[in-house]
Amino acid sequence: MTARPEPGRQERLLAALAERDLGALVVTDLANVRYLTGYVGSNAIALVGAGGRRLVTDSRYALSAREQVAAEVVVGRRDLLADVASALPEVAAGGRIGVEAENLTLARHERLAGMLDGLEVEPTRGLVEALRLVKDPEEVAAMREAADVASRALERVLGEGIVGRSERQVAFALHGAMLDGGAEEPSFPIIVAAGPGGARPHAVPGPDPIPPGTLVVIDLGAVVRGYCSDMTRTVATGPLPGRLEEAYRVCLDAQEAALAAARPGMGAAELDAVARERIAAAGYGEAFGHGLGHGVGLRIHERPGVRPESTETLPAGAAITIEPGIYLEGEGGVRIEDLVVLAEGGPDVLTPFPKDLRVVD
Repeated sequence: MTARPEPGRQERLLAALAERDLGALVVTDLANVRYLTGYVGSNAIALVGAGGRRLVTDSRYALSAREQVAAEVVVGRRDLLADVASALPEVAAGGRIGVEAENLTLARHERLAGMLDGLEVEPTRGLVEALRLVKDPEEVAAMREAADVASRALERVLGEGIVGRSERQVAFALHGAMLDGGAEEPSFPIIVAAGPGGARPHAVPGPDPIPPGTLVVIDLGAVVRGYCSDMTRTVATGPLPGRLEEAYRVCLDAQEAALAAARPGMGAAELDAVARERIAAAGYGEAFGHGLGHGVGLRIHERPGVRPESTETLPAGAAITIEPGIYLEGEGGVRIEDLVVLAEGGPDVLTPFPKDLRVVD
């Protein structure tokens, strides 16, 4: 559970609505609902407007919502739309009503508009997400704790040994270790990919034993107070073929160069290029296909995207991953990932786990 969010979040949203001449926003994305109100559950719509703030939910969440939420709670029918329509004229104070175009389905949009007796409804994009882009101290503290939980879990499982265990067994052990360490849940399905499987960036852990003499890519994250962490480490299970050893060295050099360069105000594509150019100069450019990183917060993937095609500028306070990879089909792969918060003096690295190549029995 999160504590009730500071009311400044709703005030900043109201200012953004005023700039767009909107009287209210119908917030249907549950991550945005939680960010604005503190609600934790599966069925709610937040209404934020010049005439007030409401959290509309159903009877299953009546008690918990009243404990969690920084807004008036309306307990309605399970579908919620009719109750939302009833509350909107007052909340919007007669103004135009924004809806989240990237979350509200076309069918639900049409139904809601039909119940509003001619009030103007306008699709909006990214209003709350723009606020979520810059993390406040409470959010950073939760992500730092989540990163610590994941790091301790990885240390514990590696200490038990991984050679001869299946990828699935190691992934299951990491899951349990994170829960034991205080995680609410993993922030995404854990990746454990040994040998040639490591050349698949989003490999699914399999049943075969992890062999000696190869690289193992391990990607994991924890959720603490609703906030995610994300970390990848690649370990060796004994002496490596020269090409895999070189790939690790090149990837680590690129990752550390990007960390050193990361500053607020630079373009996301510019930061991506720092790592990408080093990998390309070493002859592995074709083996690094994905972006350098992504935003993290209430969701494991959120703004900003750190990719070659990105047009975003990275602001101070944004939480991003820096995770270059080199993937050699038929041989293996390496990815090294830290979660950082951008600051003027250099990134605040939330991931405490060491990055030197570790040999695990």
